[in-house]
Amino acid sequence: MENTRMEKNVFEPAQRLQHVQEYYFSRKLKEVARLNAEGCDIISLAIGSPDMPPSANTIDVLCREARRPEAHGYQPTVGTPELRQAMAAFYARWYGVELDPATEIQPLIGSKEGILHVTLALVNPGERVLVPNPGYPTYTSLSQLLGAEVVNYDLTEANGWQPDFDQLEELVSNPATAPKLLWCNYPHMPTGARAQRRTYERLVDFARRHGIVVVNDNPYSFILNEGERLSILQVPGAKDCCIEFNSMSKSFNMPGWRVGMLCTNAEFIRWILKVKSNIDSGTFRPMQLAAAEALTGSTDEWHMQANIATYATRRAIAEDIMRELGCTFDPTQTGMFLWGRIPDDIDNVETLTERILHEARVFVTPGFIFGSNGNRYIRISLCAKDDKMQQALQRIREMKD
Repeated sequence: MENTRMEKNVFEPAQRLQHVQEYYFSRKLKEVARLNAEGCDIISLAIGSPDMPPSANTIDVLCREARRPEAHGYQPTVGTPELRQAMAAFYARWYGVELDPATEIQPLIGSKEGILHVTLALVNPGERVLVPNPGYPTYTSLSQLLGAEVVNYDLTEANGWQPDFDQLEELVSNPATAPKLLWCNYPHMPTGARAQRRTYERLVDFARRHGIVVVNDNPYSFILNEGERLSILQVPGAKDCCIEFNSMSKSFNMPGWRVGMLCTNAEFIRWILKVKSNIDSGTFRPMQLAAAEALTGSTDEWHMQANIATYATRRAIAEDIMRELGCTFDPTQTGMFLWGRIPDDIDNVETLTERILHEARVFVTPGFIFGSNGNRYIRISLCAKDDKMQQALQRIREMKD
């Protein structure tokens, strides 16, 4: 009798899952794995996962510290003093931004974690958040999972992929439905648009006038980005109303390490720490000390320059691929991707990307996954060796013939 009752039970997922789908790359990589199992040998130019190692010094510190018997216990959620001090030194050296390592920096287990913690700390269910279109899909999906209402603001090629501030003013015109949070990301992913000081100044002014917290996600400022590196925290008063993420995944070739940082005022840090301290128990101490070495060690600048040289060579091949496909692109874009507009005679971006996948056996990203303003674009990752990118170019040439 008991078994009969159990068989009739119907289990349902939480209602929040109705608002999100499995992450595109999670789904698509299953298909790529199946094609590879069938012998297709797919070349992936889709995901931005650096294929190079961190500096040798970084790895040496990790190995040395991991051998210490006392290194394996729980760590403070706030991070080790060594890592916080290294992060503060990094911001002072490269951005000219002074941060108190004890109160104005929070190490993260990657930026995705930070998106979760900031939303939980600042946004109530039903409140609105402003998300760029196109933009990083996790801004939308995590907001929806947490019950926030996502309101898109447009980024367009005609406007250099910068915010339209007239539109932003319209979106906050009703105080009863004013958003709590605005997500931005410069240098921009997926479009490669460069950070602009004027944009940061206008965002800080917008935040102060409307009581909105602006979160700038800034992991790409060292990838093919010549000249001054910009941070929204360089703007006077920004620390009072803005949060900035940075990451070691891209610039330091450490995506699997999951080491990021959140920089803002001490009060915001305290709120976010209330969330974070109830979710995780800190990062492995040897990883934190190795990350500190990567940020401040004797080889850090050399290593970043080596990355730039590597990505520059790959970028030239990616541009050839774009031209071969008849796509147009802005040659001034930065970061570890190349964003291009598909030809007008192609009806749908997925028509092109699926043909490339199944005929040329090359996986590139359709722009629609970043929002409707990406519907006519593709994105090529530079995270593949030169020979693989050259092979991808040759396969696409053969497909076109």
